[in-house]
Amino acid sequence: MKILLPPSEGKTPPCSGDPVDVAGLTFPQLGEARHQMLQTLVETSTRSDALTLLGVGKSLHEEVRANTRLASAPTGPASSVYTGVLFAAMGAEDLAQVPEEKRSAVHVMSGLFGIVGIDDLIPAYRLSMGAQLPEFGRAKTWWRPQLAPVLNEAFADELLVDCRSADYRAAWPGPSAQVVTIDVVQVRSGARKVVSHFAKHTRGELVGRLLRSPAALPSTAEDVAEAASAWYEVELTPAAGRKPASLTVVLPES
Repeated sequence: MKILLPPSEGKTPPCSGDPVDVAGLTFPQLGEARHQMLQTLVETSTRSDALTLLGVGKSLHEEVRANTRLASAPTGPASSVYTGVLFAAMGAEDLAQVPEEKRSAVHVMSGLFGIVGIDDLIPAYRLSMGAQLPEFGRAKTWWRPQLAPVLNEAFADELLVDCRSADYRAAWPGPSAQVVTIDVVQVRSGARKVVSHFAKHTRGELVGRLLRSPAALPSTAEDVAEAASAWYEVELTPAAGRKPASLTVVLPES
């Protein structure tokens, strides 16, 4: 089983560490593509219209300016650079106690690097998959042909537990027969509602519990549903045609 996460929008810059070694990241086959994207992001971030191209507001001017120094910026484990609701709920900064074979199952999609392992050493950066880059177009569209041959081979026959948002899923959807998405609804006034904040928290919490469980990681969508049922009310919708399986976590009204 492999777990696919979206990155957090906000990131915590490491205070110290060597600059990024692109060749040392998970899936070194993506090295040339990563170099190209890194160079393009640095150049884009120097432009007067950088905020517009990267789809961010004026309050993030300093983060975009920091992009211009990415080649020399310090790095830290992805588990400590990515911060936010999902990663906090997962207990990302306390994964040292999790066996390496389980940690290695966790991958984070990245507008800058395509995909990274949770232990990869990366700098903080500001680039979403929805950003529009000069000559490259949308990051998610540019990454799609770069990621497909690498991940299709690396994840062949693997169950893919997909916690990603739409833009990151678009960069590499994965074979529908192998994917189980994690959807979260909450009962409010007797009706089920999609709640973004609680969805992120619940996905992160579920991943953290799967990683810390003494049991082996699930190998089928049914196994994921059975494991998750120990903590939540869940419903599994099997894959159908090009639509992957979906595990819906139903949070109580309270």
